[in-house]
Amino acid sequence: MRIGVLASQGAFIEHIAALSQLKVEALPVRLAPQLNGLDGLIIPGGESTAISKLMLGSNLAEEIKRLAQNGMPVFGTCAGMILLSTKNSDQDVTPLGVMDIIVRRNAFGRQVDSFETELSIPVLGEKLFPAVFIRAPLIERVNGKVEILARLADGTVVAARQGKLLVSAFHPELTDDLRFHQYFLEIVAGRK
Repeated sequence: MRIGVLASQGAFIEHIAALSQLKVEALPVRLAPQLNGLDGLIIPGGESTAISKLMLGSNLAEEIKRLAQNGMPVFGTCAGMILLSTKNSDQDVTPLGVMDIIVRRNAFGRQVDSFETELSIPVLGEKLFPAVFIRAPLIERVNGKVEILARLADGTVVAARQGKLLVSAFHPELTDDLRFHQYFLEIVAGRK
């Protein structure tokens, strides 16, 4: 299994490390030709405006959109979730529009408002998942066939799935818990 990690900006090194721990070939993706032959793609957290501009400038945006629409599994964390959405609250970010969600950027405040919490994510089992939120977005609305995977205690939606597309507002790559990455790999393998 070959998983690409968009390496324009953001927490791509941490995703590659998590995938390596799961004995998966993880490859940094900076140019559109590097998407060839991949079984799945992760769009990491980082600065969504910068990632969006870099994707547009290197023709990655159209190619990722085409691959996602043709069934390639894609996992977006934090900024990656914003980029996969159909609509978001930032005029400077051009979303790929492949996942039927509306996202609000920096929904919890600034960097100093970042936090950690434990989430119930039933698809990962009964054990709570340690979720790290850093200038995190949230999902304001889900449409169509989007399945909500996790909510905060107040009901805020922070993880979802639509077919082979997976998103989280938090950073699973910043924890030692590999279950979210493993869940994505099961989607890639067609087991989930």
